[in-house]
Amino acid sequence: MKNNSPNSKRLIENQKNLLESIPEMVLLVKDYQSVEYMNPSARNFFGDLRSEKINGDEKALATTDALLKIVKNSILEKSIGQTLVTTLNQAHLEYTLAPFKGYKGDNLFWFFIRDLTENHNQLEELALFHNSIETILSHKISELTKSERMRKALAQELNSLKEHLKEQPAEGKMIGSSRALSELRDMVFQVAKSDATILITGESGTGKELVANLLRESSNRNNKPFLKINCNAINDSLLESDLFGHEKGSFTGADTKRKGKFEVVDGGTIFLDEIGDITARMQAALLRVLQDGEIIRVGGNLPVKIDVRVVAATNKNLAEMVQDGSFRLDLFYRLNIINISIPPLRERKDDIIDLTTHFIRKYRQAFKKDINFLPQSILNRLLVHNWPGNVRELENVIQRAVLMAKNNVITENELFFDLQPGDNNQPEQKTYLQQIEGRTLKLMIADIEKDIIVHLLDKNRGNVAKTIKQLDLGKTAFYDKMKRYKISPKDHK
Repeated sequence: MKNNSPNSKRLIENQKNLLESIPEMVLLVKDYQSVEYMNPSARNFFGDLRSEKINGDEKALATTDALLKIVKNSILEKSIGQTLVTTLNQAHLEYTLAPFKGYKGDNLFWFFIRDLTENHNQLEELALFHNSIETILSHKISELTKSERMRKALAQELNSLKEHLKEQPAEGKMIGSSRALSELRDMVFQVAKSDATILITGESGTGKELVANLLRESSNRNNKPFLKINCNAINDSLLESDLFGHEKGSFTGADTKRKGKFEVVDGGTIFLDEIGDITARMQAALLRVLQDGEIIRVGGNLPVKIDVRVVAATNKNLAEMVQDGSFRLDLFYRLNIINISIPPLRERKDDIIDLTTHFIRKYRQAFKKDINFLPQSILNRLLVHNWPGNVRELENVIQRAVLMAKNNVITENELFFDLQPGDNNQPEQKTYLQQIEGRTLKLMIADIEKDIIVHLLDKNRGNVAKTIKQLDLGKTAFYDKMKRYKISPKDHK
C-alpha cells in the first residue's frame, strides 16, 4: 500500500487537473439525487450546484432538479453513453452520461455537457434568411403566369438576386474589381514605401482620402503619426499657425510658444486635402517645407528641421491654375513628383455592383433592415446613371434607399438620385423596356428559360430528376438546355 499510495495520489491529481482544464462542462452526479462535483466550466455556466453549496438557493435548486431529472430520464430510457440534446433555461445543450461505481459502491455518473446555444441561434438565423429568400422567389415565380411582360421583368430580377446576393464585398477600404481600380491599387503599393511627395487628384467624391489612408498604411511610416488637414476649412493666418506653429507674442492671443502640426507629426505623414485652395503666402511656406525640409514658426526667425512625408490632394486642375497665375509653378513641380489620378465612377462602372453590395451590407446593419433582394431593374438604373457625385453620391443613394425600404427589397420607389447644382429635375432614367432595346426576342426568352432552370435547381438543391418533373420536360431536352446555358447541377447543391 505504501508503494501504491503515491501513484494513487498522482493519478487522482492528474484526473483532477484534466477535469479542471477541459472547456466542456463536467458534473459528477450521485444516484441522480445530488451533484457532488462540478468543474470550473460547469460552475461558470450553471453556478455552484454542489449539494454542500446550494444553501437553499431556489434558483440553484430548480436548476439542480432539472439536471437530475435529465439524468433520471436517460437512465430510464436506457440512453446511457449516447450523445443527446436538451433545452434548459433557454440554453441548447448536448450531453452524455457515463456511469461508474464509487469506491463505496455508490452509483455515480459523469455528466458531460456542451453548450450549443450560439450554434443553434446561428442556424436559426440562417434558416430565416433562406426562408425569406425562398418566400420572395416563390412569390415572384407565381407572377410569371400573369403576362409576358411581367415574366421578362421578373426573370431579370431573379437573375440579379442569384448573382449579387452571393457576392461578398471586397476586403479593405477601396471597394471594386475594375481594371482601373486594380491599376490604382498597384500604383499605390508601388510608391507607398518611398518618402516621395504624392499628389492625389480626382473629382469630388472619388475617394482621395481613402487613397491617402492606403498610402500611409502601406508605407514605412505606418506606425508613425498621421494627420489630416483640410486646407479650405481654415483661414490663411490660422492655417499657417496651425501647420507651422508660432512664437510667444507673435500675434494677439499667442501667450505661449506652440508647435505646429508639421513638428508634431515629425517622422510621420501629413495629408493636405484641398491643396488647390491655399493662398500665395501659404504656397511659399509650403514650398520651403518640400524644398528644404524645414519650417519657420509664425513670428520666428530660426528654421526648424522636420522629417515629414507630404501627401496632398485636390479636385482642381493645378496645371491650369499655374497657367492663370493662381498657383506657383515651383510648388506644383514639388507636389507633382508622383501623381495618383483617381478615375471618376462613370469611367469604372464595373465597380458599381461591388460598391452597391458593400453599401447595402453597411446600411442594412446600421438601420437594422433585412435587405436581401436587389432587382436587376434597380442595378440597371444604377449602371446607366452618370454619377457626377461619384462614389459619395452612390453611397448617399443606397443609404437613402435602404432607410426608406418598407420590406426586404429595394424598389423603384426608394431610388432617388442626388440633384446636382444647377439641375432643376432629376436625370432621366431608362425604363426596363428601353434597356432591352436592340436584343432579339430569342435572346430574351433564352435568358428567362435559363433563370427558371437555375431557380428550380437551387430550390431542389441540384436534384435534376425533381426539376425535370416540375418543368414537364424530357430528360434529353433538359440536358441539352443545361449544356447550352452552361449550367451544372453540382453548383446548386
